[in-house]
Amino acid sequence: MVAALELYLDVDATRRVRTLWRALEDEGIPTMKSLLNDKHRPHVSLAAARTLEPSTVVEALAGLTVGRGLTLDMTFVGQFVGRVLWLGVTPTAELLTHHAAVHERLAAAGVETWDLYEPGHWVPHCTVSMRVPNPQMGHAVRRCLEILPLRATVTGAGLADHANDIDVPLT
Repeated sequence: MVAALELYLDVDATRRVRTLWRALEDEGIPTMKSLLNDKHRPHVSLAAARTLEPSTVVEALAGLTVGRGLTLDMTFVGQFVGRVLWLGVTPTAELLTHHAAVHERLAAAGVETWDLYEPGHWVPHCTVSMRVPNPQMGHAVRRCLEILPLRATVTGAGLADHANDIDVPLT
């Protein structure tokens, strides 16, 4: 199971990522669209862990506008071990400062997150697929490159744990 603090993209960027998901699905490449019965929406995760207690996270972030108004420039495609394909977000000073502020508040509240999402280790990205078949990876990467560059504005944030039906908007 995975719980994440997610940044949501503006309507145009969301539409473009969903179009990419559909194109890949039509070609037999599983994407975030089909993972967990279409519960995912295009996003960039600021933090992730096996579980995150919604009330603790909401309290820790009270008074902080999480992500809203940030500009995210997706300019490259990347892969993580395990056939994970993603659109890479250029790490700007503003984004990294905001990310650090969120993690500072979470840490002060005793919220533990995975090391890979901690400041200094985090790779900002929008996941396309968690399981691209190896023979189709090259094609999937080329498909992703077709929609880049992609500029998005963060319009909201939320805490999501889709396996446990948790979806808590953050203001």
